[in-house]
Amino acid sequence: MTDPGAPGDHGGAVTDLVAGARAELLRLRKWPAFWIVLGTWILLNLTFAYLFNYLAYTTGSSTRMSNGLPRDVLLQQMLPAAVPEVFTQGMALFGGALMLVLGALATGSGYGWGSWKTALTQGPSRVAVIGAVVSSLALTVVALVLVAFAVDTGVAALIASTQGQSLALPSLGRMLLGIGSGAAILGMWTLAGALIGTAARGPALAVGLGLVWVLVVENLLRGVGAIFSPIQGVTDHLPGTAAGSLAGAMRTVSGPATPGVLSILSRGESLIVLAVYVLLFAGGTIWLVRRRDMV
Repeated sequence: MTDPGAPGDHGGAVTDLVAGARAELLRLRKWPAFWIVLGTWILLNLTFAYLFNYLAYTTGSSTRMSNGLPRDVLLQQMLPAAVPEVFTQGMALFGGALMLVLGALATGSGYGWGSWKTALTQGPSRVAVIGAVVSSLALTVVALVLVAFAVDTGVAALIASTQGQSLALPSLGRMLLGIGSGAAILGMWTLAGALIGTAARGPALAVGLGLVWVLVVENLLRGVGAIFSPIQGVTDHLPGTAAGSLAGAMRTVSGPATPGVLSILSRGESLIVLAVYVLLFAGGTIWLVRRRDMV
């Protein structure tokens, strides 16, 4: 019997990977939880980036939701030219947490449903099967970022037209930078969830552990690092720190930042750290599925 984890013909492996990715995308599209998670992120993005700020602007109040920005600066942040900056601000914490949940559900649910056993006994190698899942999640992240960017641009254009402001779009380089930053942040958190779901062999524990890490543990570790310098080098390179710093590098205004948005690492450093985590999380997920018995 052929070892399901052993490498085989490269052409056949690519074919298996493509076919597996198409099947996984079909499974995700027909899964209600998939649309709930993605829809929740789009809704939260619009609520915190535009709805609360628009209400603060139109009522003339300097509320906490507007981070205390002057009304003219607040208005500029709601125009199309500011979309690359604005739509990445919620990704470091809230968006990242939701995408971690999606990654954990995508891999962890396969153990409870028995779909991993079925997929791994149909012929494709384990690497091709889990590689298809990772590829489908990557495509999902890119599609979500593009949709979020388009939706935010549309809302910003609507606000600009109602307020008699410029409808000018950001430069192409700025748009690509924002989309790339968003994909790097959400992609890292999605693959982190996929790894936790695989390690925990189920979605419930994986989701719980992931959310505790994103929302609690990292913040506590950064607080300790701020007063205990020997561990600051570690806390400065945590996943959330890199994601928050990359989002922070997109900011053009001063003042209080959105929760999770940091200025610890430069853009270049953040991208390098995120790339390392992406490789570690994706490689770790593939390694676990390839080496571990499926029970």
